[in-house]
Amino acid sequence: MALTSQVSWRKAAVTSMSLAMMAATALVGAAPVAALAAGDCFEPADAHSHAAEAPSHAKARPGAAAGAHDPNHLTAAQVAAREADFAAAKRERAGKAPMEGPSIAAATVTIPVVVHVIRKDTTRAGGNIPDSMINSQINVLNQAYAGSTGGAPTAFQFQLQSINRVTNTSWYPIVSGSSAERSMKTSLRQGGKNTLNMYLGALSGGLLGWATFPQRTLNSMDGVVVLSESLPGGTSANYNQGDTGTHEVGHWLNLYHTFQGGCSGNGDYVSDTPAEASPAYQCPTGRNTCSSTGVDPIHNFMDYTYDSCMYQFTSGQASRMLSAWNTYRAS
Repeated sequence: MALTSQVSWRKAAVTSMSLAMMAATALVGAAPVAALAAGDCFEPADAHSHAAEAPSHAKARPGAAAGAHDPNHLTAAQVAAREADFAAAKRERAGKAPMEGPSIAAATVTIPVVVHVIRKDTTRAGGNIPDSMINSQINVLNQAYAGSTGGAPTAFQFQLQSINRVTNTSWYPIVSGSSAERSMKTSLRQGGKNTLNMYLGALSGGLLGWATFPQRTLNSMDGVVVLSESLPGGTSANYNQGDTGTHEVGHWLNLYHTFQGGCSGNGDYVSDTPAEASPAYQCPTGRNTCSSTGVDPIHNFMDYTYDSCMYQFTSGQASRMLSAWNTYRAS
């Protein structure tokens, strides 16, 4: 995900949420929960990337590697393949168990989170961020997915299970699509399809993060990769309030970028996110790049604006994520 612009419309302040309170919530990953309307998709274990500030469509920071590409921005063919698989998987799932249930507001899925801190040494400069930043990131996820920052509530909440610190210079920085990334994830990934594995560290190419989309079969690459200094309190200016994590987890739960597909076709396959021709950077005012109804969704977590500018998911996105959860990640 890439981002840029002035600060506007700050989300509601993220309040502290103790680990004890989160631990008190039962994990719900064993059975499907409420599935509302879908507008869904499927994809291979592609990575989803959220790259920092850049002009135009680029996904890299100014001064980053030329042509840095967001691994999560898909081609039309990839989207078509994902959507076909998603539709087929939903039909198969519906034949095994009913997918209808209570409303999203009444449904709760608690996602266990395993955090892997990838570092080159035990210093902060070497990637060894403190536990406090990780705890704050979990709080940000819970606020964002609960709708507490101003968007629609989703069915999801997050519970930190463990923090795994690994010193390995061959994995640092983390390089998208590399054999080292595969080795890292194959060695470290924990849990089943319902477990979110988050890999934190310095990243290559000026990227802020990337993620895998859900699949029918668990792949060792499954999870999200996030720039450690984009966590709350980090040093990545304009992208240090934790919403890189929010964005990448959205991909992990089957959301596309708001600008996927541009102004034509099905776009991001969510009906209540207005069409957007290209990524929005910083925090533009009155941006409207398509002739269809609605201004660009610059405050949406799945665009590329500054953390201070993004604060919402839509009801359609909440429904899509829940449908994908029931299809791909619920056992």
